[in-house]
Amino acid sequence: MAILNILKEGDDILRKICRPVEKIDKRILTLLDDMKETMILAKGIGLAAPQVGVLRRVVIVDNGEKILELINPEIIKTDETQEGPEACLSLPGKCGIVKRPLKVTVKATDRNGKEYTVFGEGLTARAFCHEIDHLNGILYTDLAIEMIDPKDDYEVADEEE
Repeated sequence: MAILNILKEGDDILRKICRPVEKIDKRILTLLDDMKETMILAKGIGLAAPQVGVLRRVVIVDNGEKILELINPEIIKTDETQEGPEACLSLPGKCGIVKRPLKVTVKATDRNGKEYTVFGEGLTARAFCHEIDHLNGILYTDLAIEMIDPKDDYEVADEEE
């Protein structure tokens, strides 16, 4: 495994739309392993392939219990809303308030080629949306209601849709 370079804001790759993974081969498996190691070292809760310079639809998300590997992820259901702070490994030192779904169901493929669905709520739902946005060239700053100082405390408010 290797630690990958995380691209920073201003790199054109972060604004490109990623292509689907057609075949899960050794390169994709290595990418998943390297992304996992990179995210853990960077103390993140999610990482998308374009953040490490790979324009493929691959993300990983730490849901607090395990690190989920999502190949060709697609949000298939959302419910309710939440508003809260987000940051990004590609935008160090920045933080913004973003409105996202409170509950999200994602369909994806695992490293063995098996399609599955996974449910996330709260921070995990936010991470799913944030990382899948990366696959479409969208950064959380595009959606932010306001930018805040990352050192400030922010009261998270959940609201019904």
